[in-house]
Amino acid sequence: MRHTALGLALGTGIVIGAAGATLARSADDVMGSRAVDWKDMTARATKVGEVRQVFEDRTATLDELELHITTLMPGQTPHTPHKHPDEEVLIIREGTVETFLGDRTQVVGPGSVIFQAANQLHSIKNVGTTPATYHVIKWNSPGMKPKK
Repeated sequence: MRHTALGLALGTGIVIGAAGATLARSADDVMGSRAVDWKDMTARATKVGEVRQVFEDRTATLDELELHITTLMPGQTPHTPHKHPDEEVLIIREGTVETFLGDRTQVVGPGSVIFQAANQLHSIKNVGTTPATYHVIKWNSPGMKPKK
C-alpha cells in the first residue's frame, strides 16, 4: 500500500511537472509576429532552381509553421509525387506549373493557389518557358510533429 501511494504521488508529480513545463513556454519558444523583406532572404541554389527559407518555427498554436519560396527552372520538378501527414498551400507568384493532385493534373499560373491535402500524392512541375516561383506554406498541428 505504501509503495502504491508513493508511486501514485511520484507519477502525479511527473504529470503535473510536465504540464507545467508545457504551459510555461517562454515567448522565446514561439515565433512572434514578423515581416521578412524579399531582399533580405538568401537564395540557396538547388539542382532544379533555388529556394529561400523564410521561417520554420513553432507558433502559439502550431508545432511548426514553415514558409519557403521555390523557383523552378523550365521543365523541372523538385521531387517525384509523394505524400506526408501535413498539409501545404502553394501560391504561384510567376510562371506556369502543372500540379499533380492524386488523381489528376492541372496547369495553373500567377496568382493561382494549390492546396495539397494530408496523405495524398502530389507534385509540381514547371511546364512553362520561364522560371516559375511559388510560395509554400506548410504547418504541423499540435501532436503531429515527432518529438526530437
